[in-house]
Amino acid sequence: MLLASVRNLKSRLSDLIEPDFGLLDQLLSMEVLSRRQYDDVRYDKRAPYRRSETVLDLLTSEDQCSKFAKALQRTGQPHVANFILQNGGRNHTDAVTYLLSEQIFEISG
Repeated sequence: MLLASVRNLKSRLSDLIEPDFGLLDQLLSMEVLSRRQYDDVRYDKRAPYRRSETVLDLLTSEDQCSKFAKALQRTGQPHVANFILQNGGRNHTDAVTYLLSEQIFEISG
């Protein structure tokens, strides 16, 4: 579900995502990115949207996409996570279910 959303929304997401200011650090600590991938993106001199495209290309599994959504929420980009979870606004029910399960996990965990 999330991987398909990321793929379908890639061009729009690359403009929305702010790869700096904590997101890359979160993705490294959550083991979404390897150290080499982190360094490649972090030290890339291209525009932020190009670095965001690189990050999106590195997401290859549902687990990585789920962690990516959590990292977005933790770094002040919940609107982008919601956009992914709602598949660009098309799956409101799935997004609500996911967000509720995350809330329950955070409370109980």
